[in-house]
Amino acid sequence: MIVATAGHIDHGKTSLVRALTGVDTDRLPQERARGISIDLGFAYIPSEGGLIGFVDVPGHERFVRNMLAGVAGIDLALLVVAADDGVMPQTREHLQILQLLEVGRSIVVVTKCDRVPAQRCDEVGRAVQALLADTPLAGSPQHSVSALTGQGIDGLLATLSTAAREHRSRLRDGQHVRLAVDRVFTVAGTGTVVTGTVFNGRVARGDRLVVAPAGHPVRVRGIEIRGIATEAAQAGERCALGLAGVEASQVRRGDWVLDPAQCVPTQRVDVLLRVLPTEAAALEHWSAVHVHVGTDALTARVATERSRAIGVGERAYAQLVLDRPVTVVNGDRFILRDQAGRRTIGGGVVIDPFPVRRRTPQGRAQVREALALGDPAASLAALLEVPPGVVDAEAFRRTFDLTDARLAALLAQVRAIRPGREHHAVIAIEALQLLSDAVAPAHMRAIRDAMRRQDTASARLRRELRGKTDESEKKSDEIVQLKADLASLQQRFTTLDQEFSALKNHFEV
Repeated sequence: MIVATAGHIDHGKTSLVRALTGVDTDRLPQERARGISIDLGFAYIPSEGGLIGFVDVPGHERFVRNMLAGVAGIDLALLVVAADDGVMPQTREHLQILQLLEVGRSIVVVTKCDRVPAQRCDEVGRAVQALLADTPLAGSPQHSVSALTGQGIDGLLATLSTAAREHRSRLRDGQHVRLAVDRVFTVAGTGTVVTGTVFNGRVARGDRLVVAPAGHPVRVRGIEIRGIATEAAQAGERCALGLAGVEASQVRRGDWVLDPAQCVPTQRVDVLLRVLPTEAAALEHWSAVHVHVGTDALTARVATERSRAIGVGERAYAQLVLDRPVTVVNGDRFILRDQAGRRTIGGGVVIDPFPVRRRTPQGRAQVREALALGDPAASLAALLEVPPGVVDAEAFRRTFDLTDARLAALLAQVRAIRPGREHHAVIAIEALQLLSDAVAPAHMRAIRDAMRRQDTASARLRRELRGKTDESEKKSDEIVQLKADLASLQQRFTTLDQEFSALKNHFEV
């Protein structure tokens, strides 16, 4: 289980992680000199429910970009509020970010309780719970602690252990590996090392992957979790990968290490986004924004439907036109900040990483609604209902990051097949059955019409031959050739008829 801190600067997030794990996550000299967190820090503890990984994020408003990279892909948040200060601006902003990223679980931690009377700790706790009341995090467990004296730490550890036991592992089967890079460095004797959270799939030592979106091919030389060498890591785990074939200068925070099948960069992404209700104005068409997705941060324009502004608190479909390529899949969460990168204005979920421009407005709306279902099986079934009832198999696989085996299982689940030699298209069995039933009669009529035309031509030639002995040899040759053509045509239609019959029998399951 991966846990991240969240909260205002100087509310004791780093001290709390140190009290829980014994690790000082402020590793940079300037962090220790200034006494504030600037970049992400990491620590781990074992528990009865399994290994718990902590991501300590900066609380200063200038470092929200780093905070966003830290909370990507987490399972639980520690919402930290100091008893002496209470709820502050970054408390609210970090909570908004957790909501937009759909972090479903949190623990409220009121820190620095050794500095104030117990009554004040209770008062702050009630204020935080009131803040959570209208959110999915309402009713989160709450602990009052002091990292200095140790007050409440054991109780918090027990709650974390229980949460780890109850944690549902992420989907690991049926998807290719994707790891979001948050740190890059070089280790003597190992070479380039990246760390990050495995979002999907499983990575093993010796795997040949790519660094995306640039597409640098790499080989996984080694894997470590919590500093211990291991053979593999899977979705929901943080790990370090030693990579052969790439220099540290060629990798950056925001990149993905993933299977080559998923290295399909895109710069136009259809999304479902929500503008925060705290915004002062609607989000206008073609607004310039900062987009945070995974551990990446980049700029983009928001193209709204029919150029209509998205109102405050409103949820709507839109398209992000990004300033450079990204590799995202259906279900990836993102955050939008204003043009200056100083204020969180909204966020949402990736719907279609590869929107097709040639679709009609109605067709595009139907495709968006189908992909917004989120579940691959439900989305595939809905897409097969969108005219002309044919789905691009490869685009669908990439959209949901599916292995070939998982796609084959989904096709069986929704009763669809990939006809043809190239298997690029998917069509529902029922639809193909109807097509076969409609085509077969027309096919037989075409055979009969062709035979009738050949018989008519033969009769005409026979009439012309009467009394024309000087041309009989020539006409005889024409008849022979005509009969040969007729036989060839009959053989061709017979073969087609057999293929249709076989296909029809295949569907009658």
